[in-house]
Amino acid sequence: MDITLKLTQEFSLKPWQVENVINLIDDGNTIPFIARYRKEATGSLDDQLLRSLSDRLTYLRNMEEQKEKIIASIEAQELMTDEIRASIDNAATLTELEDIYRPFRPKRKTRASIAIAKGLQGLADAIYEQAEDGVLPQDIAAEYLNDEVETIDDAINGAKDIIAEMISDDPAGRKMLRYSVKSNGSIVVTGTKDDLGVYEMYSEYSEPIKSIAGHRVLAVNRGEKEDFLKVSVDFDKIVGLSILTNLHVKNNSAKAQLVIEAVEDSYTRLIFPSIEREIRNSLTDAASESAIEVFAKNTRQLLMQPPVKNKITLGLDPGYRTGCKVAVVDETGKVLDTGVIYPVPPHNKIEEAKKIIKNFVKKHNVQMFAIGNGTASHETEVFAAEVIKELDCGITYMVVSEAGASVYSASKLAAEEFPEYDVSLRSAVSIARRLQDPLAELVKIDPKAIGVGQYQHDMPQKELSQALDGVVEDCVNSVGVDLNTASAQLLNRVAGVSSAVANNIVAYRQENGAFTSRKQVLKVAKLGPKAFEQCAGFLRVSESKNVLDNTAVHPESYEAAEKLLKLSGISDDDLRCGNVSGIKKYVETVGTSALAAELGIGEPTLIDITNEIVKPGRDPRDELPAPLLRTDVMGIDDLKVGMELKGTVRNVIDFGAFVDIGVHQDGLVHISQITNKYIKHPSDVLKVGDIVTVWVLSVDVSKKRIGLTMKEPKTQA
Repeated sequence: MDITLKLTQEFSLKPWQVENVINLIDDGNTIPFIARYRKEATGSLDDQLLRSLSDRLTYLRNMEEQKEKIIASIEAQELMTDEIRASIDNAATLTELEDIYRPFRPKRKTRASIAIAKGLQGLADAIYEQAEDGVLPQDIAAEYLNDEVETIDDAINGAKDIIAEMISDDPAGRKMLRYSVKSNGSIVVTGTKDDLGVYEMYSEYSEPIKSIAGHRVLAVNRGEKEDFLKVSVDFDKIVGLSILTNLHVKNNSAKAQLVIEAVEDSYTRLIFPSIEREIRNSLTDAASESAIEVFAKNTRQLLMQPPVKNKITLGLDPGYRTGCKVAVVDETGKVLDTGVIYPVPPHNKIEEAKKIIKNFVKKHNVQMFAIGNGTASHETEVFAAEVIKELDCGITYMVVSEAGASVYSASKLAAEEFPEYDVSLRSAVSIARRLQDPLAELVKIDPKAIGVGQYQHDMPQKELSQALDGVVEDCVNSVGVDLNTASAQLLNRVAGVSSAVANNIVAYRQENGAFTSRKQVLKVAKLGPKAFEQCAGFLRVSESKNVLDNTAVHPESYEAAEKLLKLSGISDDDLRCGNVSGIKKYVETVGTSALAAELGIGEPTLIDITNEIVKPGRDPRDELPAPLLRTDVMGIDDLKVGMELKGTVRNVIDFGAFVDIGVHQDGLVHISQITNKYIKHPSDVLKVGDIVTVWVLSVDVSKKRIGLTMKEPKTQA
């Protein structure tokens, strides 16, 4: 297989792009580095496409390796033919390869292998040939009687077992039958208990295989695993038998009649159960792949939420019996103060709690509250809103997702970061920091625990982890990392920086003080030239004398950047003061093509350098809509049908999106209520963190369900 050609066709790219990407990957370059600093080589392919291409490259290489193993195995059995080799070479999927190899794979003990051991292969071949020579199969069978085959019936039944397995191993029949079942079969679900709970809608359920949605596949899989549901594939057996009969039955002879019987046995006992498993597995794989894609997209959008910068923040980790934990952190996330208050049942020490919070606000000039959305969140939010109203000093608040906070708080990492605090106080610190800088705080948590997917526990965990780790890496590198303040966990997500090197960077910083340049990081143990090449452009050193060290300009392009500054008449002082508005005009006047040639760089690199000089140290997250901060609170009881509200999208899933409208319970905007236009998936329109206008469609207080619409009332059907 020409892998480069196949990737070129599948991704609609030019051959030179694919060749260059493969070479860059094989040379040990990371995806973020390739995406950001090798744009000329790739044609400016983004990190997501590069990861998809890299994954597909791995799959195709694995398939080529598997082909070689299969060829070697068949040749060792001295059964290779030109036709078999051609089939292997032309196989496009691992499933096709498995079908081809099935007849040659060493088998466990089967009815067919037992019959072959008894010497009945010749009889099976004679019957399957179906020669119309007037010789009855019983007469042929008589020649095969021996100590292990005592009767004619024993011989014929053994021969039919061999034929049934031959039919089952035939790749053509399997391929045709698999296609037919996928096209015309259905998934049938029945309940196994009187009370099915959340699986009630699947008590008697059927849907065509070709149209069943991924989230329903994962739902019925979970119901089956929990013994609430029985799931099977329904397909017209007559159609299945006719496919195999047309392939294997040649005439109406007595021998052919035995082949028909073998066909039915093969279909019922071997082929259909196997294809049923394959199809269910393929449905699960496709559903998991789609769910992982949605999870990854949501995670990317959550991590890239704009930070609320330069705000002293008070974090509240709500609780009933154990109280509400409080932590005040400064603009950089450094802990200033901690405490515990009891403003909610069963203690209800409201006035005492107000006094403590007000003292914290005045002592530290607190500007913002971050409230965890877990147990007792709503009551704590009501309390916080009252305090804010009484203080009347411009404080705002936001309810922050606690997903994964408890995991982090109880981790070894949290214990090392805050040895003086107990688990609950660490959670309050994390909640405050999540509002200040979601990315820097959430990288400390396993991405699977962030909670912006669906059925994540039912997906292949290895593939999910790989996808989410890639997302985290891409997000961290697109924003950049301050070399002098970043935690080891954040540094570990920088391209080319291993966990050991990240820890070494922090240790070097603690021993020698702040880094004063990017090049200084080369003094860190185990960080060699290749790692420096990969990571340097993503590290920021605001304290450096060289302003370029605080930009995404890579050190390999410093010479070109400095020449550009000189040509455009911008001095170091101008650069430090931000007096660089003339550079874009200069680039436009000269032209990117001519200027790039003069500087010895590509046009994409020139454009990137120019943008970085215009906004040194810029954060791409700042260009997104700011988080929706609140000053007052509502409850689900306050909602009325038709009410217009502003909300924040918290999760996007296959059938809709959950929106935080400030009542502690997220409302669901079903996919049919997102827009009047047809959309394939809610993510076509919405992403996590979007600020949207919604209208209340329905409220069920007892079940805590809120139905929302994004269609204005006058335009609703």
